[in-house]
Amino acid sequence: MFEKTKAPNFENLIAALFNRGTDQIPLIELGIHPIIKSKILGRKFNGIEDDVEFMFKMGYDFVKVQPIIKFKLDQKKTDGESGNYSPDRAWATEDKGLISSMEDFEKYPWPSNADIDYSRFSTALNALPEGMGIIGQYGDIFTMVWELMGFESFAMATYTDPDLIKAMFEKVGELVVSMYEKMSELESVGCFWYSDDIAYATGLMMHPDFFREYLFPFMKRIGDLAKKKNVPFIYHSDGLLYDILDDIVELGVTSLHPIEPKSMDINELAGRYGDRLSFCGGIEVDLLSRGTTADIETITEKYLNEIGKNYSWCAGSSNSIPEYVNVDNYIAMVRTVHRFNGNI
Repeated sequence: MFEKTKAPNFENLIAALFNRGTDQIPLIELGIHPIIKSKILGRKFNGIEDDVEFMFKMGYDFVKVQPIIKFKLDQKKTDGESGNYSPDRAWATEDKGLISSMEDFEKYPWPSNADIDYSRFSTALNALPEGMGIIGQYGDIFTMVWELMGFESFAMATYTDPDLIKAMFEKVGELVVSMYEKMSELESVGCFWYSDDIAYATGLMMHPDFFREYLFPFMKRIGDLAKKKNVPFIYHSDGLLYDILDDIVELGVTSLHPIEPKSMDINELAGRYGDRLSFCGGIEVDLLSRGTTADIETITEKYLNEIGKNYSWCAGSSNSIPEYVNVDNYIAMVRTVHRFNGNI
């Protein structure tokens, strides 16, 4: 751990996400695993109040808060007993999921707007230190659709049953947009973050026209809500996104996350889109997991000098901080950013 002198400055983060340039380079992460937080806090991590305390101590300007909604999924899970996996690690089936026909669609126990719990937002607000803010986050319209169907069944249905695909996107999309409509009414929410992986390291998971027809109209509605509320709109997707980046800008996205190095070179990306987007992340998770602290300090300093000094960039990993990341490496990344900013 380390002693920082930096006070939270949510307005500085907002300026960075709006691509307005800042004196301080903010830290950002989509997620930090509770096991990592527990190791650093020195006690079991337990709930939103601990999340606020952790983010404050590490020098983040925000806490990310999600509404709570429960979808029934056919997921495979590890039992956590081997010690090789996180107890909460799970993955969706690839062949056939819970919904493969309109009959399945009608029988599925869909949650309603009334089932969505927003209590975390007031809890977080009551715990926030002065200067910190709240980022409202949800996502996975595309991901939830294919997970409910199983990816093979989903892919086949795009040809054999487009009506089912349309119904799935409308049902999931309306639920997710309703969350952002509610978050737009909460004064405490100062930024929107939509996450939905749509690409592999080598290209998009579907043709761009598929996303333009089924996913992007919902994202545009979220972008319009962000614009009306005058808050930044971060979009997270792993993978190679060049084929739809112009679309992403048109949807109202102000900041792109997480810039996987194996997918897109951040210098090239910044050169092409640095006048229209700010950027978040990019520090390789694999290096954070298996590299040395010296490796992390070197790569973080490289990003700070090459990207941070020339573009609007928020420092962080190329995805998130899972439980298998080396804690010392994670701290080294954070410490290097604070040192660069003159805060330690």
